[in-house]
Amino acid sequence: MLSRKRNEPTSSSRNAETSLISHGTIIRGDVRFTGTLHVEGRIEGAVLGEGASAVFTLSEHGQVQGEVRVPHAMINGQVTGDIYASERLELATQARVVGDVRYSSLEMAAGAQVNGRIAHQGEEHTHRELPAPEVRSETATA
Repeated sequence: MLSRKRNEPTSSSRNAETSLISHGTIIRGDVRFTGTLHVEGRIEGAVLGEGASAVFTLSEHGQVQGEVRVPHAMINGQVTGDIYASERLELATQARVVGDVRYSSLEMAAGAQVNGRIAHQGEEHTHRELPAPEVRSETATA
């Protein structure tokens, strides 16, 4: 136990790569990423996370004008566009979303705002319909 190296990276951080779009930076066009993308600046285009472990974080100063389609997202800034989080979506206190939100697992803090539809997406993405009512033929008895 004492001979164990403390600075050794864990298996999850060893393969993870983090990209940063800093405050004051504006990107016009779609952004595709693997690993983690942290945005403090502005993206004018779609944000597309590739791979099941892709994580998108948007700081309180960050802005996205376009669709966000990622497995995991933590939003604390402004998104103007639809969000599709196939695994988990966290909307923090300063999150402002103008668009529809689809999620598998959702955590929404007090103060977060969504101006659009919020819908759960399960394993099946099919619409469920209620069965048609049964037609009963009753004979009148006097």
